Amino acid sequence: MTLGLGIIAVAIIILLILSAFFSGSETAVTATSRARMHELEKRGNLRARTVRHLIEKPQRLIGAILLGNNMVNILASALATSLFLKLFGPVGVVYATLVMTALVLIFGEVMPKTYAIINPDRYALFVAPMIKILVALFAPMVSAVEYIAKNSMKLVGIDISKAEAILSAREELRGAINLHHKEGSVIKRDRDMLGGVLDLSELEISDVMIHRTKMKMVDIARTPSQIIDDILSSGHSRMPVYEGDTDNIIGIIHAKNLLAQMQATGGKADKINIRNICAKPWFVPDTTLVPDQLNAFLRRKTHFAIVVDEYGELMGLVTLEDILEEIVGDIEDEHDVSHSGIAPQEDGSFIIEGTTPIRDINRQNDWDLPDDEATTIAGLVIHEARMIPDIGQAFTFYGFRIEILGKQRHQLTSLRVTRI
Repeated sequence: MTLGLGIIAVAIIILLILSAFFSGSETAVTATSRARMHELEKRGNLRARTVRHLIEKPQRLIGAILLGNNMVNILASALATSLFLKLFGPVGVVYATLVMTALVLIFGEVMPKTYAIINPDRYALFVAPMIKILVALFAPMVSAVEYIAKNSMKLVGIDISKAEAILSAREELRGAINLHHKEGSVIKRDRDMLGGVLDLSELEISDVMIHRTKMKMVDIARTPSQIIDDILSSGHSRMPVYEGDTDNIIGIIHAKNLLAQMQATGGKADKINIRNICAKPWFVPDTTLVPDQLNAFLRRKTHFAIVVDEYGELMGLVTLEDILEEIVGDIEDEHDVSHSGIAPQEDGSFIIEGTTPIRDINRQNDWDLPDDEATTIAGLVIHEARMIPDIGQAFTFYGFRIEILGKQRHQLTSLRVTRI
């Protein structure tokens, strides 16, 4: 009699250990990172490959683990009930329920799941070979359970076969970056750079180009000496050359070619034929996606293009540097004048030039002003106000108060922005 009770007690302990194994495995394989497993697999870790194959079919994996877990828990409870009935009679059912609830909860659920959630990768790698065998053994029963569950859910209008991921891979990466930044493991600069890479596919050239109102160009009608002065004062190595009207771009002049001609003519600027040393301009539509333009720059081995709209009208220019700045932030050399267009004030507000891109404002101040409908802060105000405001008018939207400080004709030149 005593021997039989001892065997039942040992069996219950073994079943509790199995319950802990299944519970911890369920938590570990669902919490482990597919990216980390992929990286470990690339380094030759065979168990990582097993884990990756398992989590590629989550329904079958979780079904097998739950099936095994429920089997051992039910069997352990049944044996405990039998044991307590023999020891205490009919009241043993109550004792068995209380004791097994406590044992399963503490040793079969909380403890193994707590350890697994803290060390998901290590736990998943450890149990992967055993779970693989378990999934193969339980495959027929799990398939039958999945079939019954799927069709039962269809009866209430839920079709899991049409389920789609809530977030795209890009949004998941962005969320992970922002989370790590919030926790302090990713600094703001790194977050901005990684976010800039993810944002490239959503941007058109019109979002990153230098607008025509800010372009510096050379008039072919000016003398070579005057053109040289224009290029030197601009601080740029390349400049568009126009003839007659600024919309009529006839070429791109490079300071290096100009310097070579200066040497060839013995330093006599008036003997230089500006038209002959101009490169052919490259025109691109303003709706071109930034990644496509980046690839085009690489293919053509150039990094300067003139941007036009659908009617062929000049919109601005875009360079390889403009695209790179979307990732790494402003790139300034010894000839650039540092000027962000954003001036913080003592009262906590900011004086911002109307032509300042919203993306630059958000990046510098860690704000979240929308840039879907407008590229600049002035454009955002006009879009939201549905009018061209006058000086002194103020608006409140997206948690900011924006007051118009300067206006030139129909262009908003200066605004005071205060976060509410």
